[in-house]
Amino acid sequence: MKKTVLITGASGGIGKELADRFAKDGNNMVLVARSEAKLIELAKGYRERYGVHVKVLAKDLTLPGVAEEIYDELKNEEIDVDYLVNNAGFGLYGSFLETDLDQEMNMIDVNIKALTIMTKLFLPDMIKQRQGGVMNVASVAAFYPGPLMAVYFATKAYVLSFTEALENELTGTGVTVTALCPGPTATGFVDRSGVRSSKLYQSGVMEVGMVADEAYRDLLRGKTLIIPGAIHRFITSLPRFLPRKIMTGQIRARTEHVGR
Repeated sequence: MKKTVLITGASGGIGKELADRFAKDGNNMVLVARSEAKLIELAKGYRERYGVHVKVLAKDLTLPGVAEEIYDELKNEEIDVDYLVNNAGFGLYGSFLETDLDQEMNMIDVNIKALTIMTKLFLPDMIKQRQGGVMNVASVAAFYPGPLMAVYFATKAYVLSFTEALENELTGTGVTVTALCPGPTATGFVDRSGVRSSKLYQSGVMEVGMVADEAYRDLLRGKTLIIPGAIHRFITSLPRFLPRKIMTGQIRARTEHVGR
């Protein structure tokens, strides 16, 4: 039976790759992103190749009330969402004393506020059906403090904590909640956040398709925590063994730009 999947940040990167996989398996789609042109192009391709229904919503999740608009529009059209993928998000590189406050507030609005509201709105219908799932895209950054990307790392720590707590609350409901925690990945995030020349990025990244393959497979299995790549699973285990001050210093060394 076909499912309906809502993906935010669907126009590129991990969101687009996950949309590819859901569509290929015959699922209907609701694609949300700021770029309407990119979404229309994706939707056309999915309809032609896989015969699925695709609804496009060009929305900016930094704006107040947009998450509610999305929910209300789908309810009015009697579109029930079986899987919600909260993928939209972005980062910002730089010393907290020098970074732009407006961009950081926008980051919190997307990475935390919109994600929380979308989950709050769509979960009750899944609970009533006793089936479905939510995937919240966090990061390996969720496991550490992040000097030079302090607000971004903190937003992802929220996403991970929120998701794991929610998964416990929903035990026995038939609805799964999953946190995807990728490491550095070759997506548009890299250029928008300003980390391309950082030591962290230049030490190696995962291909976005590999991340999406693992994420898609484990989401359908109902796994709570997905950390693509053995090296990243090892890295996220280190905070259990090393003092946090040492870990913070190590992250600072990795996030500095090459040549500093």
